[in-house]
Amino acid sequence: MTRLRLLLILTAVSALLWLPTTATADTSVKAKLIEQNGSGVTGTATLTATADGGLQVVIHSQGLVPGQPHAQHIHGSAHGGHFGCPTLKANDKDHDGYLTNEEAMGEYGTVFFSLTTSGGTSPKDGLAVDRMPVADSKGRIDYERTFPASDLPAGLLDHLASMHVVQHGIDVNHNDKYDLAALGESTFAASLGLKGIPEEATDPASCGVVQGAGAGKPARGGVDTGGAPASELNRPLAAAGASLVLLAAVALFLRRPARPATAVADDRQPDKEARPG
Repeated sequence: MTRLRLLLILTAVSALLWLPTTATADTSVKAKLIEQNGSGVTGTATLTATADGGLQVVIHSQGLVPGQPHAQHIHGSAHGGHFGCPTLKANDKDHDGYLTNEEAMGEYGTVFFSLTTSGGTSPKDGLAVDRMPVADSKGRIDYERTFPASDLPAGLLDHLASMHVVQHGIDVNHNDKYDLAALGESTFAASLGLKGIPEEATDPASCGVVQGAGAGKPARGGVDTGGAPASELNRPLAAAGASLVLLAAVALFLRRPARPATAVADDRQPDKEARPG
């Protein structure tokens, strides 16, 4: 009876250790969008893993170029790693006062997932301006789309807390449109075989560092410096290890040689014949 009671207690404790990792684990990360290139853009982006393995993305931002499409993406890597938002001081390699997408990618990573309004979401859809959200007359974008699991690239949900949200499109000469007269032709678009795209259209306007489950502090010096995984990411392993320890304790207890059924009674009342005369 004692062994059975101990087994039930250890099993209950083991179950309790597993519950937090499945019932309370964060499945959502949030990014505060900060301006890039003096755009004045601010906002928030929320990425939430759905119960069926999909991803819901909600973005609210303001200060964008009114009436213009703004390419937006999740930047990062299938291999994780901590990314950061670029700065003019650290990333403006040609010192022209503006960050191109190529200069900024050293910090926020390459295009990993395109946040289009419909259709494809691969990096190849990154400049599909006809399927990107358009800012309203006050320069605001309210975007929401839920992507099914089949649309998500491998590694996206696994490294959700390491991703960054970036919006593109700035208006350098303040004429409420993208034009070649401001910064010339986009070198990023040209590298993808697209000619005649203004640089204004592809330069970053905002960047968001995610906060949430397992979101670590961005590493200094770009993507190569990496960083130790956040402790939250190891909670399932920790719970599994604790459960294994408990099961091992149970196994050791059950392997102990069984004491005679009369042992307790004998300990309490020694045989009178064994006492000194």
